[in-house]
Amino acid sequence: MNPTHKTLTLKPVEAIILAAGQSQRMGEPKLVLPWGQTTVIGAVIQALVQGGLELGLQGILVVTGGHRHIIESFLQQYASPIPLRWTFNPHYEGEMTFSLQEGLRQTSPTAQAVLIALGDQPQILPSTVHSILKSYQEEGRLLIAPSYQMRRGHPWLVARPLWRQLLALEEPHTLRDFFAQYADQVHYILVETPTILKDLDTPQDYQREKPA
Repeated sequence: MNPTHKTLTLKPVEAIILAAGQSQRMGEPKLVLPWGQTTVIGAVIQALVQGGLELGLQGILVVTGGHRHIIESFLQQYASPIPLRWTFNPHYEGEMTFSLQEGLRQTSPTAQAVLIALGDQPQILPSTVHSILKSYQEEGRLLIAPSYQMRRGHPWLVARPLWRQLLALEEPHTLRDFFAQYADQVHYILVETPTILKDLDTPQDYQREKPA
């Protein structure tokens, strides 16, 4: 473990991967498409583990929806060094907020914060995960998000004191409204990579971004 972490009492964090989309624009289940030596969602899991294992990340919860059986079958076979669980969002055809709320309801009772990641963002860097969790563990901020050229991206962290407000969101209100309401509490981690903004929606995105 990095010596700078030895004096910290690490607060337990669980990652929530939002993976309930229907991949309509991709035309096939995009989260299990090959990505290097793994799959799209496998790369997301790897980045979370590599960036968070020494900074309190104690589990990963995947929220499934569309193509749930294909994704859950992959997860059952995935060898993770930390606990990996999944839950189904029956309202997956609605807003992403519903998936986040399902994840929060199923989060480990010991978790003091959750790190929200997208299942179709395999470009995520472990260093980004590390920076967000390091800021949380050292400063205890309630809401942390990465920013690239003044644009907020994923993954972002929210501590338990704000979960009630997220669970109370109802249409037409969205996560954008939540961030607007708590704009003065958002701590931004400035990054020099656009990977926090990238996801995979179309076959063109996949062909352009996938590892050689």
